[in-house]
Amino acid sequence: MPKVIFERDGRIGRVTLNRPEAMNAIDDELPGLLEAAIKAAEADPGVHVIVLSGNGPAFCAGYDLKYYAEGNGNGQATQDMPWDPMKDYAFMWANTQKFMSIFRCLKPVIAKVHGYAVAGGSDIALCADMIVMGEEARIGYMPTRVWGCPTTAMWVYRLGPEKAKRMLFTGDKITGREAAAMGLVLEAVPEADLDARVEALAARMATVPVNQLVMQKMVVNQAVEALGLNETQRLATILDGITRHSPEGLNFKARAEAVGWKRAVDERDRGTWDWTANRPINPEA
Repeated sequence: MPKVIFERDGRIGRVTLNRPEAMNAIDDELPGLLEAAIKAAEADPGVHVIVLSGNGPAFCAGYDLKYYAEGNGNGQATQDMPWDPMKDYAFMWANTQKFMSIFRCLKPVIAKVHGYAVAGGSDIALCADMIVMGEEARIGYMPTRVWGCPTTAMWVYRLGPEKAKRMLFTGDKITGREAAAMGLVLEAVPEADLDARVEALAARMATVPVNQLVMQKMVVNQAVEALGLNETQRLATILDGITRHSPEGLNFKARAEAVGWKRAVDERDRGTWDWTANRPINPEA
């Protein structure tokens, strides 16, 4: 089965992440396939609005850490030392630009988030023009605790500096209900109502001429870009590479290889491991 699917349903283009067995986790191929699907929907003259969603139990669970962190991948995420930061930057910048095809697409994109949109999955969702979440779905960027910096950097543009710092300094996952109250997403609805709410919103937008939708999106996006979005993303992408090759980042990678990524991630997210000393924070507890 294709990892990303594009279908047209009347005036609505449907782009679906389709790695349900891996909670739509990001591998080497998915960013390019996502970009291609978005561009196909953009180029289809019959499409007025795009709904971006995930097949299976989650929208997107981020980068596939079993592939990248346990040492089963191709070594792109963390290079052997000596590290070439520009090789790392080129790889991650390409992914960032592929995710940003959602933001730059001339037509509106609604992200429908169920389950999880976390880590790199939140990078994807936050590039959409608006997000509707299930009330109990989770969004967050846990790798800000160690081994990551969100390369699309959309948190500050959606939340402002203080609330963005609240999310990035903790790496917390929050519910759709909390995300809506914070202003991170458009709204949160009960999971049973998520499909119907997104369909109603997309159908309403689809009654507007394409050229009108394009012009309104261009105006709003120009305001965001004028705030320095491209420069912020360049810095974030460079720093993302540094986080994975800092002493703490290399300790996380080694820990994931030794005990498996699930345990390493649990230690990261619960805050029980000192990544600088590379030992439990409270070894006697």
